[in-house]
Amino acid sequence: MARKSKIERAKYPAKFKVRVRNRCKMCGRSRGYLRDFGLCRICFRFLANSGKIPGVVKASW
Repeated sequence: MARKSKIERAKYPAKFKVRVRNRCKMCGRSRGYLRDFGLCRICFRFLANSGKIPGVVKASW
């Protein structure tokens, strides 16, 4: 879980655009971010396994 100060700071526009950091919409994690879904890898996996993200299926080959 990200620190509350980091999450709050990310809500406001950055002074310089290179300072903007993508954060997970659910937990605020900044690493392992998937741009297409706006989630970190952990939250994405949890939601995908529970069937809450339409069109995402577990790979098998």
